[in-house]
Amino acid sequence: MKEDPKRLWRLPPGAELEPSGVAKDVILTLLTCGIWDLVWQYRQMRTVNILLGYEEFHFGKWLIFTLLTCGLYNLYHEYLMGRAIVRIQHKYGLPPSESLPAISLVLTLVSLGIITDAIQQKELNMIINELKKRT
Repeated sequence: MKEDPKRLWRLPPGAELEPSGVAKDVILTLLTCGIWDLVWQYRQMRTVNILLGYEEFHFGKWLIFTLLTCGLYNLYHEYLMGRAIVRIQHKYGLPPSESLPAISLVLTLVSLGIITDAIQQKELNMIINELKKRT
């Protein structure tokens, strides 16, 4: 029995994904002096792992390595997150944002990580909304 290729372009079975309000996350991150960003990072990692179909990102590992390297690991993480989002776009037949990994790295490098998170969340929201239309 041949598998329907269109099935691969839908949300994974049992995936409970909802778009996240970018403005809400940015405002909460600013109001909590960055503490909300920990929640936001966790949710983004969880979403990307679900969309990839395997666990590539681990919150605990990210948190420990970011603290141990005084934030340097986060630069690498944001680049990898951007690259994973592009892979997801390819996987589901969506137009890829090929420059996302480089943009993520540069913005994080110049201390604009909140903008990196907002751009990545916007891309994830677009993916989720498109996949919800297909189901």
